[in-house]
Amino acid sequence: MYASREDIGYDFGDDSKAGSKPIKPNPNIDGGWAWMIVLSSFLVHILIMGSQMALGILNMEWLEEFNQSRGLTAWVSSLSMGITLIVGPFIGLFISMCGCRTTAIIGGILNALGWILSSYASNVHYLFLTFGVTAGIGSGMVYLPAVVMVGQYFQKRRALAQGLSTTGTGFGAFLMTALLKNLCTEFGWRNAMFIQGAISLNLCVCGALMRPLSPKDLCEKYVVRSDSEENRAKALSHSTETIKSNAVLSEEPEKKEEAANEEVLGSVQHIEIGGKSGSGRSMYGLRILKTVSQLTVTIRKGFALWYSSYFGAASLFTNRVFVAFIIWALFAYSSFVIPFIHLPEIVKHYNLSRQDNVFPLTSIIAIVHIFGKVILGIISDLPCISTWNVFLMANFTLVTCILTLPLMQTYVGLAVVCALIGFSSGYFSLMPVVTEDLVGTKHLANAYGIIICANGISALFGPPFAGWIYDITQKYDFSFYIAGLLYMVGIIFLLIQPCIQKEQPRERSTEEAQV
Repeated sequence: MYASREDIGYDFGDDSKAGSKPIKPNPNIDGGWAWMIVLSSFLVHILIMGSQMALGILNMEWLEEFNQSRGLTAWVSSLSMGITLIVGPFIGLFISMCGCRTTAIIGGILNALGWILSSYASNVHYLFLTFGVTAGIGSGMVYLPAVVMVGQYFQKRRALAQGLSTTGTGFGAFLMTALLKNLCTEFGWRNAMFIQGAISLNLCVCGALMRPLSPKDLCEKYVVRSDSEENRAKALSHSTETIKSNAVLSEEPEKKEEAANEEVLGSVQHIEIGGKSGSGRSMYGLRILKTVSQLTVTIRKGFALWYSSYFGAASLFTNRVFVAFIIWALFAYSSFVIPFIHLPEIVKHYNLSRQDNVFPLTSIIAIVHIFGKVILGIISDLPCISTWNVFLMANFTLVTCILTLPLMQTYVGLAVVCALIGFSSGYFSLMPVVTEDLVGTKHLANAYGIIICANGISALFGPPFAGWIYDITQKYDFSFYIAGLLYMVGIIFLLIQPCIQKEQPRERSTEEAQV
C-alpha cells in the first residue's frame, strides 16, 4: 500500500539514484485507473462534505422538533464535521492494517447506519451519538482513504487530480442542499434522513473502486521532477532528512519481525502439507489457524507502521516543518468555516437580506471555491511553479480577506471579498500534495490524518468560539479579527521553519570549516 523508504528518498531529490536506469512507469500512474480513483474521490466529497455543508436544512428541522437551544442543537452538526476530521490519525491505523478499500467500505456502512438510526431520534442527545459520532466516524473512514488513494495514483498531476476530486465539496453543497430541502418538504426530516442513509450506501461502491496498487507498482513509480520541484525539494530536504535517517534505524527490527512472521506462517504451511493424509476436520482446523496467523501478521505489521510514524524512531514529529504545518492547520480551517456560519447574520445586520436572497453570499463562496481548486491545481502542476509557493500565496490572500470582511458594509463589497475567499480557499486541494512532499508517499495516510485532525479541532471549536465572542461584544467584527490573527500566526510558523532548517546546515558547515 505504501512506497518504500527508497521511494521517499527519491521524492526529495536523493542523488543516490541519479545514475540508475529509469524504470518504465506503470500505466495506471497518472492515467488509466487513476482517473477512476479521482471519480471515486469526487463522489465521496459530494456525499460526505457536500451533505455536511447542507446540514443547516436539518438543523432548522431539529430546532422545531426538539425545542432545544440553538447552541445545543448546533453541536450535532459540529460534532459530525469535527469527528470526521479528528479521527484521521486512528483511520490511518485502519489503512495500515486493512488498506484503503476495506476501510472505505466499512466507513460507508457505518455512515449510512448513522443516518438511518438518526431518523428514529427522540431527542438531541440521541443525535449526538447516532449522527455526530456514528456517522462522523463513518465519514472519516471514507474521506481519508479517498484523499490518500489519489496521492498514490498520481505523481506528475497530483495537484490537478486533488483539485478535481475535491471540487465534489462545492457540487455536493448545491446538490445535497436541494435534495435535503425537497425531501424534508415532501416526506419530513425523519424520512429524509432515512433516504439519505440509503443514498450514503453508495460510499461502499466508491470504496470498492479504490483498487490498491501492488507493492511492485509503488516501487516502480517513475517520478519526473521539474527543476522548480527539485529546488523546492532541496529547500525542504533537510527537514525530511530526520525522517529518512531515523527510518533506517527502525529498519533492522522490522526485518527481524518480518522474518519471525514468515517463520510462523512457514511452520503452519509445513504442518498443513504434512497433515494432508489426516482427517478433513484437522485440515479445516489448520486452514483456520493459517488464516488467523496471516491476519495476525497483517495487523502487527500495520500497527508497527502506524506506531512508528507517531512514536517510533521514524516519528513524523521529528520533522519540524511538518510540526509547523500542524500548528497552521489548528488555526486555518475555522477561518473558512466561520464565514459560512455567521454571514447570514452579518447580511441581516446591514439590511442586505433582499440582495442576499437573490444570490446568497455563501453560494458565491461555494461556486468560486470549485474553480479555485481546479485553477490552483493546474497552476501548481506547471513546470516553473512551486506548489509550496502557490499554497502560501493562497493562504496570504485568504487571511487578508478574513481581516477585511468586517470592513465591508455593502453587498457588492461583501460579494467581492466572498469571491476571493472562495477562490483562495481552493488551496485545500494542495494540502495532500504539500503533505506528501514533506513526508513521502509511505507516510501520507498517517501524516494527512494528523493534518485533518487538526482541521477537525479547528472546525469543532472555531464557530462556537466566534459565537461566544459575539455574545460578549455584540459584534461579529472581533470574531473575524481574532480568527484572522490566529491564522496569520499559523502562516508565520510555515514561513519560519523552512528558513531555520536551511540555516542549520550552513551553521554546521561553518563550524566544521573552523575546526
